[in-house]
Amino acid sequence: MAQTHIPVLSQELLEHLAVRPDGIYLDATCGLGGHTKQIAERLTSGFVIANDQDLDSLELARQNTAEVADRIRFHHGRMSELEAALREMQMEKVSGLVADLGVSFYQLTEAERGFSLMADGPLDMRMNRTEGETAADLVNFSSEKELADCIFQYGEERRSRRIARAIVRARPIRSTGHLARVIEAAVPRTGRLHPATQTFSAIRQVVNREMEELELFLDAVPRLVEPGGRVVILTFHSLEDRRVKQSFQRLSREGRAQLLAKHVITPSEEETRANPAARSAKLRALRMVSEESEAV
Repeated sequence: MAQTHIPVLSQELLEHLAVRPDGIYLDATCGLGGHTKQIAERLTSGFVIANDQDLDSLELARQNTAEVADRIRFHHGRMSELEAALREMQMEKVSGLVADLGVSFYQLTEAERGFSLMADGPLDMRMNRTEGETAADLVNFSSEKELADCIFQYGEERRSRRIARAIVRARPIRSTGHLARVIEAAVPRTGRLHPATQTFSAIRQVVNREMEELELFLDAVPRLVEPGGRVVILTFHSLEDRRVKQSFQRLSREGRAQLLAKHVITPSEEETRANPAARSAKLRALRMVSEESEAV
């Protein structure tokens, strides 16, 4: 049976995307296909390109969207490769674009993927398991200073030096469970979050070059979306949201886009009660205009 997840802020996302039945849409991070399916259901002669760098997620997305498969084209690749991907498809720009930057429930709960704090598995954390260094490479071969800087910068973890020192002393780190236990022994629990949560997030971001990918993607957005087209991005931590906010504000100042909401959109209390994974989600949206036009 295919695994599924609950799309976050789906009503708000669809409202701001304003899907045209004949439009061509791009889901830059389709995950298990939740948002892709909702877009495809609103299309007639149009279609949605479902992109993800995780082959396992793409296969699950195919299963989850089988009933609307005639309106979906799947593509395996990084966000930074989408401009080239459109050229290969002999397309110039799309009618609208969605990017959900969250990690899927499937990735977080499948121990073998190496993302989980709660289930012991290999220290991998790669979205694309066919390339790049693993979390084990980063954890076991980086210097203590490199580890501390990574954990502080990307995890916003103030105890980064203590955690890095503990990791280096405990090497070799053999699994996700081993890493979580080392961190838990080094720093006390200060609330509901496991003390290794921010460190795991930081390592995942570095392994997958997430901030670099996001910067390249945001730079390409005006070349991906046609004038009048909508862009909707969901973020789940402050570093991502800050970059998206700055990029959108810059496009608005330059007269290349119109912000569709004055303030960031967050889930309702009702949604967070029904889906706790939504609690940190933030949605930002804009409408592209031609470079010669001024945003209104």
